[in-house]
Amino acid sequence: MRSADQFTIANKPIASIDLMEKAARAFVQCFLRDEFDTSKSVAIFCGKGNNGGDGLAIAHLLIANGYENLKIYIVNFSEKQSEDFSINLQRMEETRCKKTIINQIADLKNLKADIIIDAILGSGLNKPLAGEFEALAQAINKLNKKVYAVDVPTGFFAEGKLPKDYNGIKAYKTICFQRPKINFFFPESAMATEKYEVVDIDLDENFIQKQEADFYLLDARDIEKILQPRKLFSHKGTYGHALIIAGNSQTMGAALLSAMACLHTGAGLTTACIPQSGLTALNATLPEVMALPRDEYTRIEDPKKYQAIAIGPGLGTEADHEKLLESLIMVNQPLIIDADALNILSERTDLLDKLAANTIITPHMKEFDRLFGEHDNWWDRVQTAKVQAKKQRIVIVLKNQFTFICLPTGKVLINPTGNPAMAQGGMGDVLTGMIAGFKAQGYSTENAAILGCYIHGKAGDYLAEEQFVVAASQLAGRIPKEIKTLISK
Repeated sequence: MRSADQFTIANKPIASIDLMEKAARAFVQCFLRDEFDTSKSVAIFCGKGNNGGDGLAIAHLLIANGYENLKIYIVNFSEKQSEDFSINLQRMEETRCKKTIINQIADLKNLKADIIIDAILGSGLNKPLAGEFEALAQAINKLNKKVYAVDVPTGFFAEGKLPKDYNGIKAYKTICFQRPKINFFFPESAMATEKYEVVDIDLDENFIQKQEADFYLLDARDIEKILQPRKLFSHKGTYGHALIIAGNSQTMGAALLSAMACLHTGAGLTTACIPQSGLTALNATLPEVMALPRDEYTRIEDPKKYQAIAIGPGLGTEADHEKLLESLIMVNQPLIIDADALNILSERTDLLDKLAANTIITPHMKEFDRLFGEHDNWWDRVQTAKVQAKKQRIVIVLKNQFTFICLPTGKVLINPTGNPAMAQGGMGDVLTGMIAGFKAQGYSTENAAILGCYIHGKAGDYLAEEQFVVAASQLAGRIPKEIKTLISK
């Protein structure tokens, strides 16, 4: 982003101070949508770098928008100050805005603001706060006020491994510029900010898109390019045959959810390989889905006739299921592997090395760590996923609030859809069925994973607009409507 700043300044052309003004305007527009009551008191803490310069420009604009009860606190813990900070400080001298210089934490007295804006330190930080900066952050946190952070909360690392004991400012909302920070997608970021919003500050998008990176953020435009409409004269054979190997006597729900999702995603034919005890439930619930009864001697005859094979949801880890998974792996056909099939792999690491290229595995955090070793932070976990996806030539769908799709190329695609209302059992079973459904229709391994993750979360987002929680079966039923919405744009 620093390179994008510099390129924009040089090629727009636009002066650095004017780009800062754009950023401040974008911040204020976003802020005013949340905080439209201009009678509230606001305290803006400004460091002496460009983040502080942003804060001063924001102060000027808030005054212009009717915020009269506003006070600036200049954090004077270092001698250096940026040129743009100096310019904006001079502009503020021309206003009647109250200013307080904080040379040490003892100078912070009797702060009674309703809202605090944190513009102390920006995104360049790579070590925990110390000394007066740490003391100031703790003092602000103890006030229990609503804090809005400019670009990043002070003390938060924009990328890289996040420390276990975060000692920076805890923001209610971070308003960041042009792109979210990578670390906003890791669970540890919840220690620093409850939410974030990205505002456009008119940096050169062509330049940004040309940059080489390991991390890429999916959006609706990517999905619209991939999704293909159904054509005249197509038939069930056109859209492939998916096999879902799932369910056990106590866990037939997982098989039903996975098969339902595959069906609603659009596979031409769906077969569920389930135990005999589940046949009645399958026939009553999903009459469109064919059954392949499973017993302890089951082997999949001619697996090549299926365009997609998913295995694992609710399967169980018994010896016969281990043999079934091993037999499929030995065919050297790409699979979609989830849940209990992943647990089997964690005990049989020899099979992990025999997975066919373009296999998709869909672990959540604990399943991933059982496969690849314990991790104490998400940055390292994703780095391991990158390495393993490349080494094994597979796609790793590492599930969380924001799912990381790690490709054999070393790229990591971040899926931004999904929400806490979806935190219920069965969601992973639905995702597995969706990925199988897309794979059966002829989408590439990479695109099947992308479509499955994005549309899964998007369907949940739609339902969460009116519901406190979203059930997996509801989400499965929403899939075809969400696909239709995206494909019609």
